[in-house]
Amino acid sequence: MKKKKITVFSAIQPSGNLTIGNYISVLKHWKNMQNKYKCIFCIADLHSLTSIKKKNFSYKKSILDTLALYLACGVNPNKSIVFIQSLVHEHSELNWILNCQTYYQELIRMTQFKTKTKKIKKKINTGLLNYPTLMAADILLYQTDKVHVGQDQKQHIELTRNLAIRFNTHYGKVFKLPEIFMFQIGSKIMSLLDPNKKMSKSDLNQKNVIYLLENLNEIFNKIKSSITDSDNPPKILYDSIKKPGLSNLLIILSALSEKSIFEIEDYFLGKSYFELKKEVFNIIKKHLTKIQKKFFIYRNNKSYLINIAHEGAKKASIIARKTLNQVYKNLGFLKKKYL
Repeated sequence: MKKKKITVFSAIQPSGNLTIGNYISVLKHWKNMQNKYKCIFCIADLHSLTSIKKKNFSYKKSILDTLALYLACGVNPNKSIVFIQSLVHEHSELNWILNCQTYYQELIRMTQFKTKTKKIKKKINTGLLNYPTLMAADILLYQTDKVHVGQDQKQHIELTRNLAIRFNTHYGKVFKLPEIFMFQIGSKIMSLLDPNKKMSKSDLNQKNVIYLLENLNEIFNKIKSSITDSDNPPKILYDSIKKPGLSNLLIILSALSEKSIFEIEDYFLGKSYFELKKEVFNIIKKHLTKIQKKFFIYRNNKSYLINIAHEGAKKASIIARKTLNQVYKNLGFLKKKYL
């Protein structure tokens, strides 16, 4: 396929400060991807409703913060479609239709649902259960060829494909079958103090997480305290089973420096864990200094951000409406007239 013919869709929730994990697994790649593909970047604010926020939480602020971070990381609204999910009502319309194609048994088997409900235990909202169906609607609306996601979303993409096949089989072909688009290095960044779980912006222990807008001194202290191991003399090598904390630091350094794990292991032969941590901090500092500077420039221009959001929603809605009209036609519904 020729340049720009392949459609890539990706989205992030504006549910709090984005992390270095969000950046390494997803955001970091968008700047270059938009030169090669037709990119559609969504701020998934409807998805963020699945968790209860603190009383002083502002969705509007969080959404605009996320949009400013998209731009600060190199997303160009003249090259890509950048929009806010709730401004394109077709997402909610298709979500209901796909809900009627989704089996309850499929949803309760989702790993993320099982993990999150173990933490909540009671008063589990149905949005948390139906989250993957809305995600499927997000993707299928845009006749997406590739979905750029982190490793933890693979199961949801498999469900998306199954729903597309199910609808196409019953009602006639409408949807493309999207493929997973993932970069091997850094597709899942782990917690600093508990490297057996994913780094999460909603983690109650903030020492586990590096935020993109965080003070650099705070970041240095977090990296300095991060888990490695007790080998003496130190052995700096990648082993996700025996050395998960150390391996996580090596992945961060590899992803941000664009050096292979092998090169990094060779460089740190005979060096200390603290020397590795200093290098990890330096590369993070290099990236975040640029991002934070650009972020505040964009964030201080609220009208510019809102204009990008509305223009992006118009462009997204044109594509989404075309798909949804075909869905309604195949279902046998009356066609809506636009005045």
